[in-house]
Amino acid sequence: VQGRDEAAARRLEADAQCLQKAGALALVLELVPAPLATRIAKQLEIPVIGIGAGPGCDGQVLVLHDLLGLTESFQARFVKRYATLSDEVRSAVRQYAAEVRDGSFPAAEHSFAE
Repeated sequence: VQGRDEAAARRLEADAQCLQKAGALALVLELVPAPLATRIAKQLEIPVIGIGAGPGCDGQVLVLHDLLGLTESFQARFVKRYATLSDEVRSAVRQYAAEVRDGSFPAAEHSFAE
């Protein structure tokens, strides 16, 4: 987590201003305390996108694999799973591999004919 103490927070705010002045089109804040991220978003004219930085940013990132529940071993605190698809994906991949091995895929309807 970045910007937990006041000195680090001031550095992040100053860096954000410098990036905007240098021509950045947007800023991504990852694992920044929500109040600080909100403050930075309000200070800048460019969009501020958050990853685990609270609701005060202009936009949010959530990794698709996390959103869909494709990973089982680790879940960051800021991740919200909207589905748990890992079993379905694993099953589909196994079926695909089996069909390739046994020759049932690709079939004629999955191929271009001249």
